Amino acid sequence: MARTTSVNLDLEAEYRNRIAPQLHQAPWLLRVTEFRDKPSPVLVVKEKFFGEKNAIKERGLMYGESLRRCLPVIRRILSRICDIDGVPMGLEKFFPNGSIRFRGNLPLNREAGAKLALLFKLQERVSDLDRVELIALRVERFTAEEAAYWLALATYSQDEAVRRWATAGMRILLGGQPGDKAIEALLDKLRK
Repeated sequence: MARTTSVNLDLEAEYRNRIAPQLHQAPWLLRVTEFRDKPSPVLVVKEKFFGEKNAIKERGLMYGESLRRCLPVIRRILSRICDIDGVPMGLEKFFPNGSIRFRGNLPLNREAGAKLALLFKLQERVSDLDRVELIALRVERFTAEEAAYWLALATYSQDEAVRRWATAGMRILLGGQPGDKAIEALLDKLRK
């Protein structure tokens, strides 16, 4: 038990001394929180806007079984985030196997923010967990530019119909049609 406490204290110290100071300059945030009406934890991705009026806009959330299925992909995306000196931040440590106890904000770079926002947006209202995982695996493989482009179509367009069509099209393009037997084979291939 003392070892677990020591690890938790080390993680808390690392967060306080190394990660929290990065929050103010990060273009995206990943908030790990709890909502009264949803299973814990809930991950919320937020985009920050700098300028005359600084603002933070929520871009999506994930929780429950979808989160459980996508956690390996989320860990890999987080593991690629580096600090300003190019040193990996190790954010994946906040998402261990088993229970996620951390609650708070984590800084994201543009690539991780765009990928997680796109993933969280696309998995909304998709009940087939195989399709959700397939979407996650394929979004993970996007370049930063591809993720930003598709996220822009799905969220930033002035035309609501364009946003709706882009989201529906991306769900099919990345996750297949509901009930398609090829989903399982592609999942097996991409998991390797």
